[in-house]
Amino acid sequence: MKLLLDANLSRRLVAHVVDLFPGSAHASVLGGAPEDRAIWDFAATEGFAVVTKDSDFYRMSVAWGAPPKVIWLRIGNAGSRAVVDMLRANAAAIEAFDGDAQSALLIFEAGSP
Repeated sequence: MKLLLDANLSRRLVAHVVDLFPGSAHASVLGGAPEDRAIWDFAATEGFAVVTKDSDFYRMSVAWGAPPKVIWLRIGNAGSRAVVDMLRANAAAIEAFDGDAQSALLIFEAGSP
């Protein structure tokens, strides 16, 4: 599964997850500060799952379904290390999510691995 990290996440995170999720990228590939809808459309077209801490993508996922799939990190103001740790610790769950054609949204909460 390729992850597209939302603009609200650090670009540097890609380097810490690309070994588990080859082809992953940051929303900055769209240039500047892309709007949520541009990120959504790019992810859907290019086969990415959006990783975000932003509830807007949750609402878009509920309203429109997949693609793209959305991984919503409900971890508050936790820093980049927490994001990396959560994605790496849940790599198997993320891969299972990728293989589930019925699922559009995966939520990880603060305090979960």
